[in-house]
Amino acid sequence: MFRRVLAYCTYSAAIVLGSTGFDPLQHSGPASPYFDAPVQPGLPVETPSGCKIDQAAFIVRHGSRYPEPGSFQGWLNLFSKFQNATYTARGPLAFIPSWTPPVDDISHEPLFLSSTGASEAFALGVELRKRYGFTRGGDNFTLWSASQQRVVDTAAYYARGYLSQGSYIASPDLNRGFIVSLPDSVKDTSANSLTPSASCPAYASGDHGSTMAALFRATYQNQIASRLNRDFLDGLELNAADVGVMQDLCGFSDEINGDQRFCNVFKPPEWLDYEYAHDLNYYYGSGPGNPLSATVGFPWVKAVTELFLAGPGNTTENGSFIPPPLIMGFTHDNNLPPILSALGLWNATVLPPSARDPNRMFRSSFVVAFRGYVAMERLSCSKVKPDTEVRHVANQSNSEANEPTKKFVRIRVNNAPVPIPGCSSGPGASCPLDGLVKHIQQRSLIAGRFVQQCGLENVADAVSDATFLTQIPIDSEVIELSPGIV
Repeated sequence: MFRRVLAYCTYSAAIVLGSTGFDPLQHSGPASPYFDAPVQPGLPVETPSGCKIDQAAFIVRHGSRYPEPGSFQGWLNLFSKFQNATYTARGPLAFIPSWTPPVDDISHEPLFLSSTGASEAFALGVELRKRYGFTRGGDNFTLWSASQQRVVDTAAYYARGYLSQGSYIASPDLNRGFIVSLPDSVKDTSANSLTPSASCPAYASGDHGSTMAALFRATYQNQIASRLNRDFLDGLELNAADVGVMQDLCGFSDEINGDQRFCNVFKPPEWLDYEYAHDLNYYYGSGPGNPLSATVGFPWVKAVTELFLAGPGNTTENGSFIPPPLIMGFTHDNNLPPILSALGLWNATVLPPSARDPNRMFRSSFVVAFRGYVAMERLSCSKVKPDTEVRHVANQSNSEANEPTKKFVRIRVNNAPVPIPGCSSGPGASCPLDGLVKHIQQRSLIAGRFVQQCGLENVADAVSDATFLTQIPIDSEVIELSPGIV
């Protein structure tokens, strides 16, 4: 229960797993359970030698979930088609006559976080606790979330993993996690939101993603249906729409109940086509192919850059709220590609809808998989090399706090470091902090002001900046993690 308190590089096309050397779950776009994206050759994942991370900011998609109601209706339609026909199914389709949709609580499960999603969020909390060690035991920890339940639940499970908290029933004051829940998918928050795309009226007009994806799907789905009908079915005719639902069910069935049978129905090139259709949808829908994508993502990037300039534990412009060194925000899939656009990552790519581009940099599976994220890390780097022999003087600290340090920023996308174009001269291809400031100033000219670009000039109280990290918005609420949440 909650207690309410207040109102770059080209990635490899295939990722090896199992005997086939190919894993469909890592080419399923937004239906992929979380996995670390592949790393650019020669670019280490580890923090560069001589550096330590003193501040980090993450914007994270919610964890694996049950289907949206519309998608679930597609599952039910497919199930009805399977059940209401007389046919013989062979080979990888032999399971179809006995298959049932993997939802056993229809009145509740669609839309909500699955157990896999809870596990993904908890695991991220454990991972970042070990990586950063920013929060001492007993310290309070605040994080930010869009208000839809699956997003809040992801934040809560993350906090449990990060804080290693128990259920303090007898002493609730010992609970240290707080979620600032911001209004979700509403049109009156403008830029001060974790779902800014929903409050930019002009944004939807630039969304050509579904059209581009449909054009590409028309080049392969009918051929797949013909292959399956010819080779494995007698008396049942699959069509292009059925193929789309069946490919969706690979990722969803695996994360809901571990069923990978739909994953085995399709060949690797068919999975690459499925992934590319999602790439087109996100690239032209919420990514660099949408001219307002950078506008929508820029407020968060600007806010984080200002906090990195101030340093951990400080506020900017006399803000009334002090964020932790680790700044965590939880949102939906369509709000991650705009962050890439605002930073200028993968923006030069133009994806054709006629044929798959094997050399593209933008891949939805590596960005918007369940619990996918974009992270910015501030590095404090010194020339001091790790010592092989250290002398300790009694009652004196061996801290290197007085060593001269320089500040750098590195971007991670699903854990893989991604260099900032034109600003990668620092350790591990990081960007000097002053260089990042100049880069963001240049990107601001491309992004423009949120209010003007989104057509909100006549909307009262519309704003172009994200200030929720330093000042709690009036229309938000703070949720305290309390006994029974897990």
